[in-house]
Amino acid sequence: MSTTVIILAAGKGTRMRSTLPKVLQPLAGRPLLGHVIETAKKIHAENIITIYGHGGDRVQAAFADQDIKWVEQAEQLGTGHAVQMTLPVLPQDGISLILSGDVPCISQNTLQKLLDASSQTGIGLVTLTVDDATGYGRIVRENGQIQAIVEHKDATEQQRQIKEFNTGIYCVSNAKLHEWLPKLSNNNAQGEYYLTDIVAMALADGLTVASVEPEQAFEVEGVNDRIQLAALERQFQANLAKKLMQQGVHLIDPSRFDLRGNLVVGQDVRIDINVIIEGECEFGDHVEIGAGCIIKNTKIAAGTKVQPYSIFDQAIVGEDVQIGPFARLRPGAKLAAEVHIGNFVEVKNSTVGVGSKANHFTYLGDAEVGCGSNIGAGTITCNYDGANKFKTIIGDHAFIGSNSALVAPVTIGNGATVGAGSTITRDVEENSLAVERSKQFTKENYQRPQKIKK
Repeated sequence: MSTTVIILAAGKGTRMRSTLPKVLQPLAGRPLLGHVIETAKKIHAENIITIYGHGGDRVQAAFADQDIKWVEQAEQLGTGHAVQMTLPVLPQDGISLILSGDVPCISQNTLQKLLDASSQTGIGLVTLTVDDATGYGRIVRENGQIQAIVEHKDATEQQRQIKEFNTGIYCVSNAKLHEWLPKLSNNNAQGEYYLTDIVAMALADGLTVASVEPEQAFEVEGVNDRIQLAALERQFQANLAKKLMQQGVHLIDPSRFDLRGNLVVGQDVRIDINVIIEGECEFGDHVEIGAGCIIKNTKIAAGTKVQPYSIFDQAIVGEDVQIGPFARLRPGAKLAAEVHIGNFVEVKNSTVGVGSKANHFTYLGDAEVGCGSNIGAGTITCNYDGANKFKTIIGDHAFIGSNSALVAPVTIGNGATVGAGSTITRDVEENSLAVERSKQFTKENYQRPQKIKK
């Protein structure tokens, strides 16, 4: 049986006090609607129909790369009216899940259970049992079977004691939607078309209404204001943290951890407080991340230690690397094994070879550094002339003295030494000493000082 997902995303979200449409408000770094669409894909929905209204252009633009059928609800006349708008594009056969764009945490497992339960009855819904269901439509049952959904304002005192309520997530046969939706009436105090009325129609047709409860209560929580959004963010993050800890990750304080994407981890990964991980990241065995780091779309190999307050974006880090504190890896940074990148060092679009070190106050941009080289404090690769970028090549076992400027394009040969305070504008031959201050001085076959044995 083919599955369609219908997502209600037309609300303005007035209580958010924002110019951004409610369904574009971020949860864990992704729009609320994005979470729902991702879950729809996980259940292999053949069709995703999204109903837009307020800020429709922005909503559609945000998901322009997605295979979505967009349907406009120009007037906000209720949930039933919103789903009515889908009838021209809704398949005649199959089954539809009806979800809300501001209920982002519904899980694949819960929706699959709902699909399975509804496949025989033609209609089902997700309910939740809580201690206090004030404000919600109550599920009235007789002999265990759903007999009605009664809104709180219409419920008797006895019905208000019911703890099971309707979450607004449905699964309905498309044939029945085509039959029932045109019959909806707005003959009520609000003058709106309510989707809950299809449950009454199903019961009138003699159908059994199936129901399932979510595995976790926060799955069905909606977002109407900033307070609810912040609360749901914490619940969402706590759930992600729990899953990581179940995989063996040592989170120093799960309540101070944010994952805004996906993280693949090896064994014995340790993450300190206030770390933010974004996009697609991968940490190998025994990786340690210090407090306050921000890591985005980065792969870090086994044994690497990242000191506090370092920032990575689209970087690749090898095994047993030492980084930080206060280091920055920008897009295109590639560090081989056993590299040292120290405090206030920035690497952009550069490769650094095995065992090389840049321990202090250095900028490596558009550079290629060989193996076993040492980049002194205050060194910069001058890669930009104001219009174009140029490359700096530093060979194996080179030594760049402190406070040096390497003006690209330039090559520093294997084993070469650059004296401190130099501005290098010409290539330096292998195993040579270059000192360029008022003018460049070069000494061939230079023997570098050796460490004195104590």
